[in-house]
Amino acid sequence: MDLASVLGLLLCFGMCAFGIINSAGIANINRYGDAASAIITFGGAFFAIMASTTMSNYIGGFKSFMLVFKAPAIDVQGMIQQIINLSNVARKEGLLSLEEAAGELEDDFMKKGILLIVDGTDPDLVRGILETELVSLEDRHKSKISFWEDLGAMGPAWGMIGTLIGLVNMLYEMDDPSKLGPNMAVALITTLYGSLLANWICTPVASKLKVNNASEVMLKEIMIEGLLSIQAGENPRVIEEKLKSFLAPADRTLATDEGDGGE
Repeated sequence: MDLASVLGLLLCFGMCAFGIINSAGIANINRYGDAASAIITFGGAFFAIMASTTMSNYIGGFKSFMLVFKAPAIDVQGMIQQIINLSNVARKEGLLSLEEAAGELEDDFMKKGILLIVDGTDPDLVRGILETELVSLEDRHKSKISFWEDLGAMGPAWGMIGTLIGLVNMLYEMDDPSKLGPNMAVALITTLYGSLLANWICTPVASKLKVNNASEVMLKEIMIEGLLSIQAGENPRVIEEKLKSFLAPADRTLATDEGDGGE
């Protein structure tokens, strides 16, 4: 489980709850609840997104919310070491020996690349096939990210619509000064709901999905470069230095230390 996402969302809620209770008191917390405002803001935002996409993408976008709580299994240093081990096997026993190693791999992308190499596929075609699959993967991820970005944009917009509806009602009650304050409060609650939807839920979820996407794409790019280097018969040490260029300088040193410890 991704502890940062869980704590972040819970603490955001805690900060809002503290501000409400500290300013209004627990006895008056019901001031911040209004069914009509919630229906306008959340219902309008959700259904506007539904109208702009297909039902399968809509449902898939909602399901992607749970991905922010799942820590991605991204081990770049471990993957680099695995590629180096495969390059040593190929250098000693030939490319055909990699077919047996492919059966022990858990990553389907890596396995597919190795089998293409073992089959004697042209390097340019191997790169083309793997990069096409990578583009398709990234497009699927971006569709989930755009779902939350669009929903985050709809939240404040529908909150403003609710505010305008409330202001119209308030203006009709101008002859009764006692109703101006409550009507204005209800009108502003919709803006509050829209801002919460955008900044508490949608923006953090979209940002975390972007981070996860970038990490997975980088891992796949390392696989592609590593596999093509193995196919080209490059020295394992050269392959290691090439793949370590994907890492930050501090991580490159750590990867070298771990690799030396395993020899």
